[in-house]
Amino acid sequence: MGPVRRPVAWVVAVVLFAEAFGVVALNWFLGEVVHRQRMSLAGLDPNVMSNSSKAGGLVFGLYFALCGLVALLVAVRGRRPAGFGRVLLISAAVAHGLLGAFAWGLVGWRAFLFMVLVLGLIVLLLMTYDREEGTAGEVPGGGAWDKGGPGFEADPGSGSAPGPANQADHGSEAPRPLTPPAEARTP
Repeated sequence: MGPVRRPVAWVVAVVLFAEAFGVVALNWFLGEVVHRQRMSLAGLDPNVMSNSSKAGGLVFGLYFALCGLVALLVAVRGRRPAGFGRVLLISAAVAHGLLGAFAWGLVGWRAFLFMVLVLGLIVLLLMTYDREEGTAGEVPGGGAWDKGGPGFEADPGSGSAPGPANQADHGSEAPRPLTPPAEARTP
């Protein structure tokens, strides 16, 4: 799945940047409509409603832009998101799931489909970078190591050979790696 990683990260970055711009523009437009029409909801001040709409749009726009920046860094570096960036992308996926659920009832199935598509892209980005190259027991140069294989020793000071019989003598102590096999060493 290696060749799919970077294009997915680029697509997620572009979509999140476009979504950030769209959220800011939509909320700014709605704030201006409320301000110019002097609309009021249950006696609330129209200026407060207008400013709140604009501020909320800017906050969510910056949030989606920050998530887009994380996806862009993933695409450029070719490494999985870690720490705060990973948390941001997971929270963006959750937000799109919730927005999709609300969009179905309030806007329609097309908005729901868009939110689910973005949710799927973010999850795909997180999942394709979730695994490192190779599996847990493999060495990048080839050959798999197992607990009793070459390059392992049950207890370095005991002078005994590794194996299932000696592992029982040492309790739950796991074998320790010494050096990788010759075919796995890199020059």
